Amino acid sequence: MSKNESNPRRYVPSGFFVSHVVNPITLRLGGPTLTVVGRRSGRPISTPVPPFEYEATRYLVSGGGETDWVRNLRAAGQGELRKGRTRETFHSVEVHGDEHDRVVVAYRERMGRRARSFFAALPDPADHAVFRIEPMEPGDRR
Repeated sequence: MSKNESNPRRYVPSGFFVSHVVNPITLRLGGPTLTVVGRRSGRPISTPVPPFEYEATRYLVSGGGETDWVRNLRAAGQGELRKGRTRETFHSVEVHGDEHDRVVVAYRERMGRRARSFFAALPDPADHAVFRIEPMEPGDRR
């Protein structure tokens, strides 16, 4: 049995301070936010997730592993990014293989100490989902 089969939901839960202080403040102040329709509730759910730019392409990288936002975005296939008053609807493409590995390495290097605990808990790059952001044109529905 592989590591992911023995624990299909490998993730690092946010601590109390991040969940109850940092994230609500970030959402309220208009920080980088991902909104995606919940896979079970069908309601929009907003989570502070900043896009990561690598080689002129934007990605969403799950430093914390198989989090709820990852599972929701995987199910929905699209979401909305917001920063301040700017909103952008996008399609998501989960990437694998070489592209995934390059993005995870670059993310880990750029995040430095901020990502250290995530990668200490989940050292396998495969545990960190990566989605390429593809902007939608108005009226575009796939």
